[in-house]
Amino acid sequence: MENQYYVEAAHLSEAARARKQQLEQEPTSRSNHMEYMGGMERIQSDIMENVLSQVEQYDYEKYTAKDVKAALEHETCSMEDFKALLSPAAEPFLEQMAQKARMETRKHFGNTVYLFTPLYIANYCENYCVYCGFNCYNDIQRMKLNGEQIEREMQIIAESGMEEILLLTGESWAHSDVTYIGEACKLARKYFRMVGLEIYPVNTEEYRYLHECGADYVTVFQETYDAARYEELHLLGHKRIYPYRFEAQERALMAGMRGVACSALLGLSDFRKDALASALHVYYLQRKYPHAEMSLSCPRLRPIINNDRINPLDVHETQLCQILCAYRIFLPFVGITVSSRESVSFRNGIIKIAATKVSAGVSTGIGDHESKYTGKEQAGTEGDEQFEINDGRSFETMYQDIAEEGLQPVLNDYLYV
Repeated sequence: MENQYYVEAAHLSEAARARKQQLEQEPTSRSNHMEYMGGMERIQSDIMENVLSQVEQYDYEKYTAKDVKAALEHETCSMEDFKALLSPAAEPFLEQMAQKARMETRKHFGNTVYLFTPLYIANYCENYCVYCGFNCYNDIQRMKLNGEQIEREMQIIAESGMEEILLLTGESWAHSDVTYIGEACKLARKYFRMVGLEIYPVNTEEYRYLHECGADYVTVFQETYDAARYEELHLLGHKRIYPYRFEAQERALMAGMRGVACSALLGLSDFRKDALASALHVYYLQRKYPHAEMSLSCPRLRPIINNDRINPLDVHETQLCQILCAYRIFLPFVGITVSSRESVSFRNGIIKIAATKVSAGVSTGIGDHESKYTGKEQAGTEGDEQFEINDGRSFETMYQDIAEEGLQPVLNDYLYV
């Protein structure tokens, strides 16, 4: 395991500082990001090859207004139509795209909007991803909740009325191993009807164990599908291995998980190509595993603690709306999640058009639901957040706002027998 430079102390040691500088300045000192590390499972799949070949061929500048109009007129959206809808030529047609997307959303999801909340249970990390607040060289307050603390956080969230939870950790096998995550899943099943995971990628047998512990679905962000850019941004740790991360959703489905979610972190690379790759990742998974529930997220890069080196490649709200409408038209049955990274006004608008799921009562810190939900401060029991959120509405406020938009907030639609 490549964690010998993991930093827990308040300040970097000289050895760690030197290693960090070496990783940043000397590409030859880094491991090959396309080669699996020991213990990483390899599966037989052509999905990554199919996605990357389509993205490599994608020249979005070649599409014209005529192509966009044709795509909007077609009853079924082909892959070529989807590429046109993601292109700059489609920007003047955003209103028409929104109308078509809204029609598809209502046809397949009705007026419903699903609500969930994330719970970060640890922020230790062994990766050096230069854009992430949890990265191993970032000087932040680290914390890992024990079983009692996890259960207390869950009790507070459940008392608010929430029925779906997403469990998250930093990517540290040493501090947040699969057994620890599995025990958190067992606790979550006591309080919630739906349990999702957003953790480091694991092998099929480990996903099977987590499913047996109570996990329903798995979310993994590829961050960027641009392999060259991926190498530049992920300098150390298991996350550096591009193909192992790409195949995580498929391993989860092979293990029996009911559903998976895919996403790129828009703004790390060419957002149009990353949006294409995210949707095609879901498209090919859907064709191979038609029984599974598929969803897409659409986060944009947000500010993090102690980092002024990463400037987002501009993805404005208009462009984000274009992406989401294109997603809905191309993949009408797929769930679309819009996170608290986005503004109140944007989220209120997009749930009427394309999005089907939003987070509420969000905290990206560790162990702070007691203070945020009840106002009771507990000194020394909180860890720093992963990134800054934009929409900080409580569950109650979000529920009310959705209802006032003429939509139906849904907390859960599963019955376990």
